[in-house]
Amino acid sequence: MKAFIDRVLGATGKYTAWDFAFLKISLLSLGIIFGAYFANFFLSYTSFLWIVFIVSYLWIMYRTFIKHLK
Repeated sequence: MKAFIDRVLGATGKYTAWDFAFLKISLLSLGIIFGAYFANFFLSYTSFLWIVFIVSYLWIMYRTFIKHLK
């Protein structure tokens, strides 16, 4: 399994901007599909989902603009 993970990480290291754009589009589409099929389930967890989004967004902004730009 470790060899497979290493091969996948090596392959993603060669991604172009277009590859990452398609990855994000596919994940966004999957999220919209889940939201459409499980709307009633997710409505009861809206505040939790906002907290998860805000925390993860702040983490990515920190890693991108503070940690890696030094």
